[in-house]
Amino acid sequence: MGIKDTAESWETVSAERPFQGAKTAVASDRVRMPDGSVARRDYQVHPGSVCVLALDDEGRVLVLSQYRHPVRRRLWELPAGLLDVVGENPLHGAQRELYEEAHVKAEDWRVLADFYASPGGSDEAIRVFLARGVSDAEGERYEESGSEEADMEVAWVPLPELVRGVLAGELGNPGMVTGVLALSVALASEGGLDSLRPAQSPWPARPYEA
Repeated sequence: MGIKDTAESWETVSAERPFQGAKTAVASDRVRMPDGSVARRDYQVHPGSVCVLALDDEGRVLVLSQYRHPVRRRLWELPAGLLDVVGENPLHGAQRELYEEAHVKAEDWRVLADFYASPGGSDEAIRVFLARGVSDAEGERYEESGSEEADMEVAWVPLPELVRGVLAGELGNPGMVTGVLALSVALASEGGLDSLRPAQSPWPARPYEA
């Protein structure tokens, strides 16, 4: 039996935007339930994100350590960033983030996984790319003053070590967890990594122009 998520939209009786931030907002919708009642649903409005799992020829993954204030923890993560421009090609965003956060480029790109970060409270959709054929980028390293990125630690870690950390509850960033486990499954599949979707595959959650 094959199952897949499907598009569906219940009637929105009213919609308010009580908070608008620089990058995200809070929506407060009143939604018609199947029994005819109306319920309030508050959620974060998010532009979407991309993550990059960069894999080198030795089977190591590029990871970054970054402080995340909402959870009061320093998390190991994949290079990632927001899709700030409406309709931006997510591949271009992923290539930009890999360059800006790690000063790395890649020759081969595939879609590793698509997921919603927290669909009960946010509309954030995340696409995780697999990047192979990695090498140092040319030119001077990108630096943004006053940002969290100035305090990041960069490391190349063997995939099995990351899988162990995820299963042990020691690594909890959602992009990291999803990407690492998806890569492990893809490597063990019959078609291997070459069976992954092309980098320009459609993304219904965040439509874009190639």
